[in-house]
Amino acid sequence: MKKVYGSASEALDGLLFDGMFIAAGGFGLCGIPELLIDAIKTAGTKDLTFASNNAGVDDFGIGLLLQTKQVKKMISSYVGENAEFMRQYLSGELELEFNPQGTLAERMRAGGAGIPGFYTKTGVGTVIADGKEHKDFDGETYILEQGIVADLAIVKAWKADATGNLVFRKTARNFNAPAATCGKICVAEVEEIVPTGSLDPDCIHLPGIYVHRLIAGEHEKRIEQRTTRPAA
Repeated sequence: MKKVYGSASEALDGLLFDGMFIAAGGFGLCGIPELLIDAIKTAGTKDLTFASNNAGVDDFGIGLLLQTKQVKKMISSYVGENAEFMRQYLSGELELEFNPQGTLAERMRAGGAGIPGFYTKTGVGTVIADGKEHKDFDGETYILEQGIVADLAIVKAWKADATGNLVFRKTARNFNAPAATCGKICVAEVEEIVPTGSLDPDCIHLPGIYVHRLIAGEHEKRIEQRTTRPAA
């Protein structure tokens, strides 16, 4: 089965459609699938729902798709770095479903594991719990959260082999692995594709069975808030 494609647009060919649900990996601007996001922008696919820890910044990451108004709804934990997101939400142009970070990660993991829902104490007594089933376990109240199953998962890894085994680097591992598993189709972009068999099996973070298509490319790797101290 061919998994390696020549470009992001080739890897997404035949997968995109208006109104689809996409799970995207990344944490802040670390480990976001920037090449695939740019290809979605170029394709012009609209009315998208994204499940992602954040929405990038105004001119990078999912923020690019907000600028072109291709996103209808965000399921996110944090959106504080994106002024266009705030503007669209406050004006009623964009739907928003806030999730605590751990809940969002577990919703993705659960969906990928075939678990339709789970109970958690996180959010009990807050607006997060509004409209959700409540249940007591050992005298504690929990709320029911649904697993996420997306039409497409887009993720970014450090290395891969041609079979799709992925190795993430540091912070990029956080949301990429659960996001990858919860998509009906997963497309991954990496910095380097190495020969099959050269990756240490004990160092593989995501088995290739979850990855359907794969590209390698150059990445910008922006930093959200660069803080430095004066030279001594």
